[in-house]
Amino acid sequence: MILDTLDRAALYHPLHPLLAAGFAFLRRPDLGALADGRHAIDGERVYAILQAYDTRPWAEGSLEIHRRYMDIQCLLVGEERIGFAPLADQAVKTPYDEAKDIAFLEGTGDPIRLRPGLFAVFFPHDAHMPGRTMDRREKVRKVVVKVAAER
Repeated sequence: MILDTLDRAALYHPLHPLLAAGFAFLRRPDLGALADGRHAIDGERVYAILQAYDTRPWAEGSLEIHRRYMDIQCLLVGEERIGFAPLADQAVKTPYDEAKDIAFLEGTGDPIRLRPGLFAVFFPHDAHMPGRTMDRREKVRKVVVKVAAER
């Protein structure tokens, strides 16, 4: 897992050749004006999902993992907590669904705070629980860039 500011994103380009395209999308000057939904970046290899929602209580969440994609998560509006835990030693709650590229795990992990100007990268070995409240429910607008883990 990586948590850093968007102005330092270029430091992470060498980790995977498709990360640069994802970070470039997050620097678009019109990003906030784009409609919610899916936006193509590089076919099925890199795409973004813009979404708006209310954060939910910590206790209502479950850790999730993805095998085929990494997530770059970035908030445009609001703040949220995201649970994080290494995948190792996590008990499975809902088995992996290949069509949806997701499995749910027991537990909530340790909280990190995401706010505008920051990004978090979750790799396939990182369990994460997005969309949780900080102190109270809050409306957020978020971009999740899906980056194919296979090169």
